[in-house]
Amino acid sequence: MRVQDVNWMQLEEYLRGDDRIVLPFGSIEQHGYLSLGVDMILSERVAVEAAEPLGVPVMPSLPYGITPYFAAYPGSPTLSVETYQAVVRELLESLHGQGFRRFLLVNGHGGNDPGGAAAAAWAEGRPGAQVVWHNWWNGPRTWAVVQSIDHDASHASWLENFPWTRLAGVALPQERKQMADIATMRESDPADVRTLLGDGSLGGLYERPDDEALRVWQAGVEEVRDLIESGWSGA
Repeated sequence: MRVQDVNWMQLEEYLRGDDRIVLPFGSIEQHGYLSLGVDMILSERVAVEAAEPLGVPVMPSLPYGITPYFAAYPGSPTLSVETYQAVVRELLESLHGQGFRRFLLVNGHGGNDPGGAAAAAWAEGRPGAQVVWHNWWNGPRTWAVVQSIDHDASHASWLENFPWTRLAGVALPQERKQMADIATMRESDPADVRTLLGDGSLGGLYERPDDEALRVWQAGVEEVRDLIESGWSGA
């Protein structure tokens, strides 16, 4: 359940019998021809679909992440690593103070991974607290489905092209773009990144048939649901 669909009294009642909560993390940033909100949209939606049958609350996706390399693309703000890690720690500390103890952090943007390290360090000092950081698109089972369809799958490619991340009236190129070097991209200044990537895609096909993309989506939902249900030590 989305927390914006309940009130505080209902959430307090939930806490009388359960201490799990899901926090999605995204990034507002360029995604080629797709929505700037791809990472936010996908992290929240996969979490909500996964948690719904279990009745576990899901926070809104944090829209701002770590994406300094895309600074030359309008609409791609970034937080510093230090600020981002502080935000993650303070969100966990605040919710922990309200009674939550098991936190699944569903991430939709690879650049946010320092948040996982911050979350793990925070949990070490909180006996009884458990934190799981999960990149939804490349969990073992989900990534196996991705690779069974097309090895060229990355940022702003078919992997992130779903009915809910497309923009009406925007046509996508039909060719397969050569894959860019992610390591080089992350070490380059923003102007060079824009020169390297052009439209913003890291490479591969821009779209594949919906039935293939939705196979990836279903695997992602099921993998997140399994973590919510049984991904806890001692559970």
